Amino acid sequence: MKKVLSGNEAFARGAFEAGVKVVSSYPGTPSTEITENVKFYDEIYSEWAPNEKVAFEVALGASLAGKRAMTCMKHVGLNVAADPLMTASYTGVNGGLAVVVADDPNMYSSQNEQDSRNYARFAKVPMLEPSDSQEAKDFLIKAYEISEKFCTPVLVRSCTRLSHSKTVVALGERGEEVDFGLENNIPKWVMVPANARNRRKFVEERLVKLAEFSKSSDLNRVEINSPKIGIICSGVVYQYVKEAMPDASILKLGMVYPISFDMVREFASKVEKLYVVEELDRFLETEIKAQGIKVENLNRDVCGELSVDKVKELFGIKEDINVEKLELPNRPPNMCPGCSHRGMFYAISRLKLFAVGDIGCYTLGLLPPLSAINSTVCMGASVSMTHGIDKASDGKLAKKAVAVIGDSTFLHTGVNGLMNIVYNKGFSTVIILDNRITGMTGHQPNPATGITIKGEPAPKIDFEILARAIGVKHVYTVDPFDINQCLEVLKREVEREEPSVIITNRPCIFADRTVISSPYFVDTEKCTGCKACTRIGCPAILWDDNEKQAFIDETLCTGCGLCPRVCRFDAIHQRGEK
Repeated sequence: MKKVLSGNEAFARGAFEAGVKVVSSYPGTPSTEITENVKFYDEIYSEWAPNEKVAFEVALGASLAGKRAMTCMKHVGLNVAADPLMTASYTGVNGGLAVVVADDPNMYSSQNEQDSRNYARFAKVPMLEPSDSQEAKDFLIKAYEISEKFCTPVLVRSCTRLSHSKTVVALGERGEEVDFGLENNIPKWVMVPANARNRRKFVEERLVKLAEFSKSSDLNRVEINSPKIGIICSGVVYQYVKEAMPDASILKLGMVYPISFDMVREFASKVEKLYVVEELDRFLETEIKAQGIKVENLNRDVCGELSVDKVKELFGIKEDINVEKLELPNRPPNMCPGCSHRGMFYAISRLKLFAVGDIGCYTLGLLPPLSAINSTVCMGASVSMTHGIDKASDGKLAKKAVAVIGDSTFLHTGVNGLMNIVYNKGFSTVIILDNRITGMTGHQPNPATGITIKGEPAPKIDFEILARAIGVKHVYTVDPFDINQCLEVLKREVEREEPSVIITNRPCIFADRTVISSPYFVDTEKCTGCKACTRIGCPAILWDDNEKQAFIDETLCTGCGLCPRVCRFDAIHQRGEK
């Protein structure tokens, strides 16, 4: 049977067909939908972990128990999981272990644009890179064979285009679930220095064997066409090259690390000029040139993603077809109408506080008219950076700077920063925007939502109890739509010379649709045109230049009740109110 699948759906299918037993991941675009689709296969235990390090370690534990396991994450998530990855390269595996990492060229949903192929070289583990959905499924199955044959974790690299584009996939049956049993091998699994030194040698020997395997593997493919130009490429870039340069000979690398240089030399001998076309870093090009193999230089930008047109530009191919380019309307991102974060950001903006932000949909608080986020670096950084601002200013800036972090992000890595503030006697105020879901990646549950990945009831972390257990004496829960309450608590707590935690208590409107109620409208007889309501940045509130008044798009309004609380002239009312 054949089916049209996205790359992420195909990875999930590959895990099913490979007989995978355990999948533990943390959501991150563009990798999220892999585990979202795994949950539909009852044969596989799946979960959302608090962060990628935990997810990797859960998968490694499943491997140690003799079962096949997988963990999925985006490129910045691999940074978090790098600690166990580096040592897992030494220990190797028992049951096969695949790590799917999705890069985000052009940073459609990310704070940086890193190339995860560098992690393969860094950790000295193999990396496979599929070019379409069929290969996503097939390469993942192959990853488990390689993992168990060579006793290694295997990285499988995706990217935004592969993850979200769809191609036809031939489906197979679920393979037999392997069970090697719990491995009790102290020299292999206990990485004290004496054992690790021996495993270090094993890693180097494994790389040699993997390169030899790569030479004859069907993961790599040679396509000889014109002898004038030979192109080495991998992953989704192969699709661009095939369309842009149909006459070129191609060496398509399915295993991008380690590379069989004998295979590269053999291919190079069959073409007059050899090129490497790849996205982001000059990873393959640098590796190949280091072996003394002549590669022609391309004036390629290492920033952003490639396309068919960009590949043509690299080779000086100009199109004669004049295509009229349409100017699409600008669609800037914005927090949703009724977003539970908006009221707190409005209060922060009113008080002119310096908000150290974090990763999540609340990062959109940086946009005008709220303009209430002053920095965003990585998961959990808001809490630690705010403490750094406090200590660097001898406490003076603690009364001006606040940390803003979401519920899932706080549990990911923010909780450690809060412990640090308490332990080191900081004065920082930490605001946990608890909308009871992992919002930006598509509304996945987390340990504070009270449900599992499959919607089953689960213990629910109470942020107020957790903060007090850490040692925070001043913990307050506020309604983010109650502007006066937010202003009052913020004013008081930033002045306090002790740590404070402020928790908001309204759910995301997509996580709990019951919070949506009748829309609001503007009473044109009472509206003075003061624009106060427009300053909360709600997409449902618009401005009429002709009438010099605000009006509300009732098809967008969720009835959250924030706008009437900022209107001083009683000009905003709810439909159906008495």
